[in-house]
Amino acid sequence: MRTTRVAATFAVLAVSISLAACTSTTTPAAEGTDSEWVGAGKDASELTFATNVKSMGFDWFKRMELGVEKFGTDTGVTAFEQGPSTADPALQVQVAQDQLAQGIDALVVVPTEVASMEPVMKQAMADGVVVVTHEASNVENAVYDVEAFNNAAYGEHLMDELAERSGETGDFAVFVGSLDSTAQNEWMDAAIAYAETTYPNMKLVGDRQVTGSDQNTSYAQMKQLLATYPDLKGIIGGDALDVVGAGQAVEEAGLQDSVSVLGTSIVSYAGDLLKTGAIDLVTTWDPADAGYAANKVALMILQGDEIAEGTDLGVTGFESITLDGKVITGSAWVDITAENMADYNF
Repeated sequence: MRTTRVAATFAVLAVSISLAACTSTTTPAAEGTDSEWVGAGKDASELTFATNVKSMGFDWFKRMELGVEKFGTDTGVTAFEQGPSTADPALQVQVAQDQLAQGIDALVVVPTEVASMEPVMKQAMADGVVVVTHEASNVENAVYDVEAFNNAAYGEHLMDELAERSGETGDFAVFVGSLDSTAQNEWMDAAIAYAETTYPNMKLVGDRQVTGSDQNTSYAQMKQLLATYPDLKGIIGGDALDVVGAGQAVEEAGLQDSVSVLGTSIVSYAGDLLKTGAIDLVTTWDPADAGYAANKVALMILQGDEIAEGTDLGVTGFESITLDGKVITGSAWVDITAENMADYNF
């Protein structure tokens, strides 16, 4: 980022602010600093990046932490990850506030609820801290949001997989961790809309099942769905634990051969039920690569490197990004079945 010198004329300053507002790619640092970002101009070894995640109690984010740590090793940046013990939006805000108090140069956020995190991210930006998000394409107070793939295409893919397994007929349900989880709800919005136009003999039943990222909740909801809808042919899970609870209910009922369970998860959660056939398919991306990519974006911002269509962020699935406003999109999803799960053992 170009240094904005205190001695600049008011006219130049006005033009700079105007351009920043138009591009939405930079935000001035707090009054009294001499650069747009407090970390601009520092050597990588002088920078500190904090990654803030939904919960450190999830295997998903333990895997992401490996990517954050590798980024730090590769670049010399002091990079660390923290999050609450449970997926609680208020607790996540507290963690972010604590991270900002440490004088960090960049904050990478995977929000449980985007709206809950907006005020603290806004304050970070006002203080000259670079903010980059993941799974938050509707974010306002961030320089960039990094998505592992096109969310609409991913949702349609999930629907295609369910339709293939159900013979394109019957009832289906969808699960999300939270109604404020941007990415998960974008997947389900796309899946439902696609089913309406492409699979007219498939019917969405019930409200969107909200599990609070809790396996026991998804299990109880799946049991209720099986009891209420005898023509239920399958479900799509958005949260990593949704398919696990649903799969347990299906296995308990002995319905592995007639009810399909698929959605986003990882092998460490879903592997046992993939083996038994209670879960048919897991779709995912590597959280470690996503953590690395989001931190890499923050470093590129501070180093003044161009982020453009086709930029390589240095990890699998992000070798040639697409860019739409502030949303960076990779092509990182993979399909995991009982046959290939050993290749994705995380």
